[in-house]
Amino acid sequence: MISGTGISFDEFKKEVLRDYRIGQVSRNLSLIGRKEVLGGKAKFGIFGDGKEVAQLAMAKQFKEGDWRSGYYRDQTFMLASGMLTPQQFFASLYGETNTDLNPDNGGRSFNNHFGTRTITETGEWKDIANIKCTSADISPTAGQMPRLVGLAYASRLYRNNPALSDKTKFSNKGNEVAFGTIGDASTSEGHFFETINAAAVHQIPMVVSVWDDGYGISVPKKIQTVKESISNALKGFEKGAKEKTGIEIYKLKGWDYAGICQAYEEGVKKSRKEHVPVLFHIEELTQPIGHSTSGSHERYKSEERLQWEKEFDCLKKMREWIIERNLANDGELNAIEQEALVEARMAQKTAWEQFNAPLKTERDSLIKLIEQKTCICAGSNNNKINDLINDLKSAYTLNRKEILSTARKILRHICSSCAKPDSLKSVLQKWIAEYREVTHVMYNDRLYAEDEYAITKIPVIPPHYPANVEKVPGREILRDNFDQLFEKIPELVSFGEDTGVLGGVNQSMEGLQQKHGIHRIWDEGIREATIIGTGLGLALRGLRPIAEIQYFDYLLYGLQTLSDDVATLRYRTKGGQKAPLIVRTRGHRLEGIWHSGSPTSMVINSIRGMHVCVPRDMTRAAGMYNTLLRADDPALVIEPLNGYRIREPRPENIGEFNIPLGIPEVLHVGHDVTLVTYGSCVRIAQEAVTQLNDIGVSVELIDIQTLLPFDLYGVILESVKKTSRIVFFDEDVPGGTTAYMMQQVIEKQGGYKHLDSTPRTVTAKDHRPAFGTDGDYFSNPNAEDVYETIYDLMSESNPERFPEIY
Repeated sequence: MISGTGISFDEFKKEVLRDYRIGQVSRNLSLIGRKEVLGGKAKFGIFGDGKEVAQLAMAKQFKEGDWRSGYYRDQTFMLASGMLTPQQFFASLYGETNTDLNPDNGGRSFNNHFGTRTITETGEWKDIANIKCTSADISPTAGQMPRLVGLAYASRLYRNNPALSDKTKFSNKGNEVAFGTIGDASTSEGHFFETINAAAVHQIPMVVSVWDDGYGISVPKKIQTVKESISNALKGFEKGAKEKTGIEIYKLKGWDYAGICQAYEEGVKKSRKEHVPVLFHIEELTQPIGHSTSGSHERYKSEERLQWEKEFDCLKKMREWIIERNLANDGELNAIEQEALVEARMAQKTAWEQFNAPLKTERDSLIKLIEQKTCICAGSNNNKINDLINDLKSAYTLNRKEILSTARKILRHICSSCAKPDSLKSVLQKWIAEYREVTHVMYNDRLYAEDEYAITKIPVIPPHYPANVEKVPGREILRDNFDQLFEKIPELVSFGEDTGVLGGVNQSMEGLQQKHGIHRIWDEGIREATIIGTGLGLALRGLRPIAEIQYFDYLLYGLQTLSDDVATLRYRTKGGQKAPLIVRTRGHRLEGIWHSGSPTSMVINSIRGMHVCVPRDMTRAAGMYNTLLRADDPALVIEPLNGYRIREPRPENIGEFNIPLGIPEVLHVGHDVTLVTYGSCVRIAQEAVTQLNDIGVSVELIDIQTLLPFDLYGVILESVKKTSRIVFFDEDVPGGTTAYMMQQVIEKQGGYKHLDSTPRTVTAKDHRPAFGTDGDYFSNPNAEDVYETIYDLMSESNPERFPEIY
């Protein structure tokens, strides 16, 4: 743009002044937004002041179909690219829950956390190839980086896989660029380096901008980054003229409007055309109003630094550049600045009025209900009710917490004898119930799909077996099932360590890369965070990825991305985005501390928003994949590591049958004790059940099959009603997943009402499993532990028939 090629001087001038105006609007949004927080109208604010000019330049190269995975200081970029209005900026600051007014997050994240609504209210994809898209922001430093790999990798797949050529809703022949932004201090995180390395290896159209203002809150660059420069630190990543891997690096001053515009035009064009990753290191940026509304940068910056920041403020330098080149004079720029201030103020005023109006209506409906009460409470209680109402009327900043809290407190003070059908008590109880339903939609829904793509809406097709069924190793059932899925679903891809050439360490994809190609199934390096991120980014762009993590223990490397990003995506966008990523891994019962862990409680309590499947065999695993690929939520499938070579009956409807999620299976009917378990523990439980049956103890064995969701229809409760005794069994630590299962059955389902004995758990020890056969036996629960626990339960009720063993 700045070179003036193909553009008249008048057009050039108009564009420059338009940019300056957007920059001024953005700066005023930051300044006014800070005042709104400090004045009590908003809870917290973080802003993009000092980064305006570089973001204006970046926005010029952002096209329809491109994606952003960014940082919470990108408001200028969002304004300049047309993806944000000033009014929406303030709506987000206030926590507006109406997605028509706050489409980015519907009040579920704080301000400057953006996210394009890429799906409809009914879960259908929009035409995302023809809109500008931003993936939903998260706050953790560098947390936005892993998904960036997948967002860019998708363009490579859409360009190179002919089977995707008709997916024009998602891509224009792979010409899209994924733009990433990050603060300089956050480049110290491992996620950043892992992402840059993955992009450099894969050669994908990824453009990363590092906003460098010299600090990470109070910590300066000399403590953050080797050589005090991320671009210098990355010199070894730079791509040479004859090299096939690497990145392009640009180093620029954040106040140099002309230079930055030219560099972005050149770098992004190359990335878009050649699919080469590019990094822009934008130095000498400033932060005029500090890190956030939580503190002041004057506490840790010297007077000299503060003075330098005033002189090198990017908008001040842009103003000087405009005047030097006779594009405008002082008067014209003053007028632009005044217009920008007025626009920002009007946006704030309108957004605040729109935010407050429904709150006042909700408050007034409660007050009217109380003041028109049909009965009079005792004097002291009446005074308390009046005090609560007066406090609500005079609240400085009105919010729904105050409204509902007031209603609940008033309910306490209404006399217990107030029981007439139209009494204040009954009317207020109804009002509170209805208000909770309304606020549930505002603040609590959309953790999972609630449309036709929900897992509960998938029709069940059971496995069918021929009369002369063949038994084959479990891995072959998985392999053949995956083969059928790749034949039917062109969007399906799978990748991970050893997934491609080898077909997985347990060969459950043996030969499939050779058959379906490297653009469907490929190997990844040992980088779990970006394996997960690749899957997330691909899923955001309409593909159906299965990301493989070699062993369950290794999932910890990617758990932050799963927990903060994948699992929260649908919720934090209030149903605006979806990413049906499937993560497959394997665990339990191998050898040694890091190949046999079962940290399921850590996982299920970290990734609510994903489904967690714990199949006991490969037929169950295959059926779960078939279910998940018909649904729309992300999921984790933990295959039983010791089951790949165990022979199972081979279904004749491979690729078609599915296992419903959230429905336990009763494997052995009994009437004395209910035994609840999952995964690899099922075989151990079956051994114990057989031994107990020999002495006349009838055990009802239940395989829960999935931890999330858990027993949707009360199968376990019905068993407890019959047996009156229950044991929960798994390989997690004491108080881990067994405690979760117990809470679900005993508390949530009300199982405590039907128990004659204390519920028991059988778990592993507190530590990781020791090595070898003996290490496994003495670390993990075994059939003898299960047998003796159930025997002890029976001994409590009938000691004569079942005398104590010990």
